[in-house]
Amino acid sequence: MKLLQHIPAWLKNKYLLTSLVFAVWICFFDDQDIITTHFKHKHELHKLEESRDYYLGQIENTKKELEQLKSDPATLEKYAREKYWMKKDNEDLFILPEVKQ
Repeated sequence: MKLLQHIPAWLKNKYLLTSLVFAVWICFFDDQDIITTHFKHKHELHKLEESRDYYLGQIENTKKELEQLKSDPATLEKYAREKYWMKKDNEDLFILPEVKQ
C-alpha cells in the first residue's frame, strides 16, 4: 500500500490512463496505426511518382516517333513493315519466329 501512496494523483486518474492506453494503441498496435500507415502511403506515393515519370517519358518518345512518322514517308513505311508486317503487292512476306537461347 505504501507503493500506491508514492504514485502522483494524476497517474491514478482512470480517464487519463484510459486515454493514454487508447492513444498508444492507436499509434502503434492497431491495423490502421498512424506510423505504419504513413510509411506505407509514402512508399506507395514514391512508386506512383516513379510510374508517372516513366509514362511521361513514354509519352514524349511516342510524340517524337509520331512527328517522325508524319514528316518522313520512308520512316512511315519502315514502321508499317516492322510493326504491322505490311508489304507491297509484289512482295512475299516471311515471318520467322525468334529463337530463344
